[in-house]
Amino acid sequence: YAMLLSLIFLIVLVAAVVGFVFRHEIKTNFESNLNLALRDYNVTADRHSEAVDTIQRTLHCCGVQNYSDWERTEYFTQRGIPQSCCKRQDDCLEEDLKNPSKAKLKVFVDGCFFLVTSLMESQMSVVAGISFGIACFQLIGIILACCLSQYITNNQYEMV
Repeated sequence: YAMLLSLIFLIVLVAAVVGFVFRHEIKTNFESNLNLALRDYNVTADRHSEAVDTIQRTLHCCGVQNYSDWERTEYFTQRGIPQSCCKRQDDCLEEDLKNPSKAKLKVFVDGCFFLVTSLMESQMSVVAGISFGIACFQLIGIILACCLSQYITNNQYEMV
């Protein structure tokens, strides 16, 4: 049992170190995937488009770096900036969303990449605290399992 807990502890420790070391690659990967999701954005309900809409509505942001990222997409040429970027849903008309100067007044201007990464970084202390707590319980379990093993070995019980 102690060996199993030790193995799990080591796996969690390695995962934490890898996550810390490669955090910049994770950011770069997220940014490129968000750019791809914007490029391939469409009105049909696919997972990537729904994810972009959810991020934009929840975090009150638009595009990757800012709202003008939508101008380089095929969706913009057809329908303008998506409704999920609108500050107020009842105030966004499709004609306004096709005109970048009018749209600037009606949509969120901040990009989603910075908001998502800053939100993740702000929550990292909570994740680190929970992980540390779990690691402490695992270490206590390892120590208690070793003590129990030692106690059983020292008191050779008779087999019945």
